[in-house]
Amino acid sequence: MYLNFFGLREQPFGVTPDPRFLYLSAAHREALASLYYGIEAGRGFLGLIAKPGMGKTTLLFHLLEKFRSSARTAFLFQTQCTSREFMRFLLAELGYDDDGQDFVRMHEEFNKRLLQEARAGNRFIVVIDEAQNLEPSVLETVRLLSDFETPRAKLLTIILAGQPELAGKLASPGLAQLRQRISIVNRLEPLPAWEIKSYVEHRLQIAGYKGEPLFTPEALAEIAVFTEGIPRNVNNFCFNALSLACALRQKTVDLPIVHEVISDLDITRHVPEPSSDAPAVVSDAPAVVSDAPAVVSDAPAPRATAAVDDSLPPRITAAPVPVSPVASGKNGGSLTPAEARAYMQQVAAKLKSWQGAVDRAAAQYPARPSGSAAD
Repeated sequence: MYLNFFGLREQPFGVTPDPRFLYLSAAHREALASLYYGIEAGRGFLGLIAKPGMGKTTLLFHLLEKFRSSARTAFLFQTQCTSREFMRFLLAELGYDDDGQDFVRMHEEFNKRLLQEARAGNRFIVVIDEAQNLEPSVLETVRLLSDFETPRAKLLTIILAGQPELAGKLASPGLAQLRQRISIVNRLEPLPAWEIKSYVEHRLQIAGYKGEPLFTPEALAEIAVFTEGIPRNVNNFCFNALSLACALRQKTVDLPIVHEVISDLDITRHVPEPSSDAPAVVSDAPAVVSDAPAVVSDAPAPRATAAVDDSLPPRITAAPVPVSPVASGKNGGSLTPAEARAYMQQVAAKLKSWQGAVDRAAAQYPARPSGSAAD
């Protein structure tokens, strides 16, 4: 670990939503103030939308800390569930075991808890994190919870927090009644490049660092670009950068270290190469067929000896086959379309002439019966 090397008393770039490390950018400060006012004013439903890694869970924990002494709170993050499971999780968060009671009994129990807190002068706050995972039927169950109220005040404040997909669900026609009840919606934005320096130094200070800046201005500028201003990405990057600097016994994170970390965090480097046994690419190019003529001997036949029957048909001599321009070396060994057509026409004509000669000879010299002297 690099804590001792840099003089830190705890991990400044952890992965847990510790409210002590919350950095209030302009967007975070506005969202926190808006949520706080919504709870104080008893507005019922509140919304918080943010991309992953923007620190919304940390902000919500920080918000609940402010109401620890004056409100009963429940923080739910198990959102891939049915309506009955949701109610069971909610009651368990309040310290109540449903003992397998039916859905109606669980509603009654929850209503009783609300009235008890109201008589004690306490607010009741339910935070539902990762609410984008809730099914529409469960969101309708959440809406029905807001019906627990007195003629003069809301007994319950519900904060729906989630990723941008939550906004898409709430915009659907089937959830119009729930959407109408959400009076305040806030959105967290990435940190601008100029604010990355303040964010990093804030977390280092909370972790006990005292001394010269650990990151050079050039390094911080590269970090801002690579992390896109998302706090979780900044935390992960700075953790790796400080670890590498410690390994190199270097007290400052400079540009070469940042470039090395960028290379290490490039996930595309770990994508496997295409398998060597992948199917071969089959070419659809036509096969090259040689048009060189077959060697046909047109030498005269030797004279027939006395043993040869003169009544046999004379030897038919094949007409010379035209020589291909390819074989003759014209055009560098290739044919133009016009040359190819002309050559094939010549070959066809010669073959037709040769076949005619064969047919005439067969007609003039009919086949001899088997068993003749020539056999």
